[in-house]
Amino acid sequence: MSDIAEKQTAADLATVDLTAISQSVLASGPEIIIIIGACVALMLSLVPHPRQNQLLAGVSVFMILLAACMSYALSDFPQTAYAGMFVVDGFSTFFKVILYLGTTLTVLMSGNYRPNNGLIKDGVFQGEYYALLLFALLGTMIMVSSTDLLLIYIGLELQALSIYVLTGFLKTDLRSNEASLKYIILGAFSSGIILYGMSLFYGLTGTTNLNDMAVALSTLDLSDPMLILATLFMLVGLLFKVGAVPFHMWVPDIYEGAPSPITAYMSVASKAAAFAVIMRIFMQDLSVLQPIWILNIVGIAVLTMTLGSFVALAQTNIKRMLAYSSIAHAGFLMLGLVAGGRDGMASIMLYLLIYTFMTIGIFAVIILLNKGVTLGEPIEDFSGLAKNHPGLAFMSLIFLFSLAGIPPTGGFFAKFYVLTALIDTGHVILAVIAVLLSAVAAWFYIRIIMLMYVQPPAPVLTQAAEIQLTPSIRIVLLIATIGTLLTGVLPAWFLGFVTNSMPLGLG
Repeated sequence: MSDIAEKQTAADLATVDLTAISQSVLASGPEIIIIIGACVALMLSLVPHPRQNQLLAGVSVFMILLAACMSYALSDFPQTAYAGMFVVDGFSTFFKVILYLGTTLTVLMSGNYRPNNGLIKDGVFQGEYYALLLFALLGTMIMVSSTDLLLIYIGLELQALSIYVLTGFLKTDLRSNEASLKYIILGAFSSGIILYGMSLFYGLTGTTNLNDMAVALSTLDLSDPMLILATLFMLVGLLFKVGAVPFHMWVPDIYEGAPSPITAYMSVASKAAAFAVIMRIFMQDLSVLQPIWILNIVGIAVLTMTLGSFVALAQTNIKRMLAYSSIAHAGFLMLGLVAGGRDGMASIMLYLLIYTFMTIGIFAVIILLNKGVTLGEPIEDFSGLAKNHPGLAFMSLIFLFSLAGIPPTGGFFAKFYVLTALIDTGHVILAVIAVLLSAVAAWFYIRIIMLMYVQPPAPVLTQAAEIQLTPSIRIVLLIATIGTLLTGVLPAWFLGFVTNSMPLGLG
């Protein structure tokens, strides 16, 4: 009788395990689709084909859309998987939407880069480009769905390793090589700091799972020096990833040297994933640590906005200017962390969604003008764009107005909601500082608008008067323009989308 009972118990356990495994596989279905897509792209890249670029771009976009459909289907069934290390919830789904959007638009505009010369070596298209982009997307998807420090680290490294290679993809361009080397050094340094912070947390709590860690932390003294050290190490490591001051050192060099589509990808997808991890750890699961990091974040946010806004004024290269602009925007996003709670988190999420549209849009314009190694990158090359290409100039105007935070574009409401969250939580002085620095930052966007509409056409526009608006780049510009305008005209609808994606139980 006992043998029968034991066999029955073993059978039940096997059933439970199989059920748990199948649920885990289902929950990570979008990630599995992207893995398959990356492998298919890698294999197809080995097969010579006259239209290999279009073929690989098409496969990549199709697999991303397939993953997006599955994420949408799973969004109605929140669940955890892999023994609580992986979660499918509204928060992760929202960020996956941003990641899908940013990666798809990057793929679509990559074909227009210089045009294609940067991606072709000895007459052969380097197909691994798209596979690496998909692996980078996979890393960021893992980051936003992870509730375990080890899994977050794996996603972070997978994304970083892919971007290291993509940054140096222009093998004959010294600037690209330098950017890749600097990114590797910067990435290794920040990863080491994050890992050190994670190991300290594990030593203090005995777990790497964020939910279990939150329970363990409730019994610890927040003034424990080791806990303070662990918090600051992990926070500093993650702030490296978003280019916050004083960890921004080589960000402008990396932005300038990397291929323009990859610069666009880094400025939206990598930043969004890093902020998702910061919010998951410090605003949701381990929010009890707020007294330790809040003052540090206030100081870093002000420094980041100040340096990004003022140094951008002196830039003559559009990609370096956008790098400092990205730093300033990172500082603005950190104000949402200071505000905290549901409003602070919602303001960051809405900001990142709008930032994706307007940043990808302006980079698409840069790629169209980028006809040589540096041709099209000097800000002066935007001179007279409105005369030869009025439609392109008007779309640039929308993106730049939005980046400056001028109504009725999405950028205005992105900043408005962050400031509202700040004021509602009593940080009025900080809100005033942010408004003043935004006014400074507006100047370098308006300077480009003046060049486009007041100055005569630059040589780059006469040399490349036949700017080729291919169907793929038209789609990118159309989506970016509509997205930038719609988020400004219908902010309540998008805010509702954000609110429905908020983690449950957040204070």
